[in-house]
Amino acid sequence: MSENKIATTVYAESTPNPSVMKFVVNRAIIQGDSVEFMNLDEAKNAPLALKLFHFPFVKEVFIAKNFVSLTKYDMMEWDDIVMEIREFIREYLADGGIVIKEAVKSEVKDETQGTTQQSEEVKQEQLGEIETRIVEILEEYVAPAVESDGGNIRFISYEEGKVSVLLQGACSGCPSSTVTLKQGIENMLKQMLPTLVTEVVAING
Repeated sequence: MSENKIATTVYAESTPNPSVMKFVVNRAIIQGDSVEFMNLDEAKNAPLALKLFHFPFVKEVFIAKNFVSLTKYDMMEWDDIVMEIREFIREYLADGGIVIKEAVKSEVKDETQGTTQQSEEVKQEQLGEIETRIVEILEEYVAPAVESDGGNIRFISYEEGKVSVLLQGACSGCPSSTVTLKQGIENMLKQMLPTLVTEVVAING
């Protein structure tokens, strides 16, 4: 087995996000676009991501041309796990382990509206000027606060002054917090986009 090993080095690099660590490889590990996996189920065609999700502290996996970024749960500190992860990735790649199955690779390469990031970019391009501005405001001013409370907000549509959003996670289950959040978002958008926004609707609130 050792005779077939591929010369591989991996080093860890911190990122501006303390929950995310980047593991950089000395060679390309995938061809084409980067891919993000938010959970075990999404990783079924990506053997490396699948194995990384078996570490209980791994929350999300992002694989790019020559690096893997991992988002961890707060249960562990990077100092305690970074060597173990780095060595696992190095060993896996040195042994010629499959990163993403061929079917997925060709799908990402061949489809102009592929998965993950690419489809998000396409969606962004399809938005009009007002929708784009609304999304920017939500992402910059609303999403961080919502995420810190264990929830998420997604822009759904804009039509004749009415903005529809989807509230997810912690902020979707409590009627009173939904009302408070909706009012806060509505006031902010009315202030920042006067005359363009008249109402915000939480489609699951």
